[in-house]
Amino acid sequence: MGKDLLKTYSHQAYDVIVIGAGHAGCEAALAASRLGCRTLLLTLNLDMVAFMACNPSLGGPGKGHLVREIDALGGEMPRIADKNILQVRLLNTGKGPAVQALRTQIDKWGYQRKMRIALENEARLTIREDMAEEIVKEDETLKGVLGRSGEFFSAPTIIVCSGVYLSSEIFLGDCHYIGAPGSLAPSINLASSLEDLGITLDRFKTGTPPRVYRRSINYSGLTPVYGDPDAPGFSITCKEVPAEQIPCWITYTNPATHQIISDNFSQAPLYSGLIKGTGPRYCPSIEDKVVRFADRDRHPIFIEPEGSDIDELYLQGISTGLPPDIQQSFL
Repeated sequence: MGKDLLKTYSHQAYDVIVIGAGHAGCEAALAASRLGCRTLLLTLNLDMVAFMACNPSLGGPGKGHLVREIDALGGEMPRIADKNILQVRLLNTGKGPAVQALRTQIDKWGYQRKMRIALENEARLTIREDMAEEIVKEDETLKGVLGRSGEFFSAPTIIVCSGVYLSSEIFLGDCHYIGAPGSLAPSINLASSLEDLGITLDRFKTGTPPRVYRRSINYSGLTPVYGDPDAPGFSITCKEVPAEQIPCWITYTNPATHQIISDNFSQAPLYSGLIKGTGPRYCPSIEDKVVRFADRDRHPIFIEPEGSDIDELYLQGISTGLPPDIQQSFL
């Protein structure tokens, strides 16, 4: 962008601009503003700030330690998580303390509301709904961000927290389209802008399981998993967790499930060649499990609530890229 063209855009100046209002973006924006910086947080949709697009849970092995570290650094996530617990458990209690991990199932709407309130109450923080289209640099000096709205926001420091919205695609079997979680628009031009700045981009593949209605489940053959009212919270400020917690449930895939999946490998984008990217290391898709662990006749599925007052349930353990009709069949 030339200097003359840059002058034609409306201009607002900040010390720090944070692009993206997911977990990382919210914490970065809060940290910058609390350090005394005039901070702008750009988000695709104000109503989706801090939205937990996948499973609304926090913690677990490795990640639980990270949430505790955020608390030690003064972050907001642990405190808000502790106020929106559906269920909390301390994992690996039969092992040493180094591998024990706290995991909480969170009310995703409650978490989102509380985080937005925290952001809006921060004195030096401004939240704007706009898509970052271009990171502008002139003469090797960072100038700011140009939004899709035509507004130019200047700042000498820019933090990119685009998450899974950077030039993203959705795959459902052979059907694939430009898109992002929560039916939000992916940031295509920002990806090109980063490449123009000499930043190398790579493609990662992640998956998500189907969600189901609470009232569609037959609970009679399921194993309940109860929370632990004696477990600690994530934050040092948490005095106690809720005594009344919502149970999760365990069920399993079976040979019939595996046969349906095996019969339709050709429709799985990971195996048909449609997806070119690196998959997650520790949460493989159900298609991948059937291939890699062919000697197993079942895999566990954890049925987990997404909120205290909604009927949507998350099926942890069967992330998939198969088309909807095949998902319906194996469910």
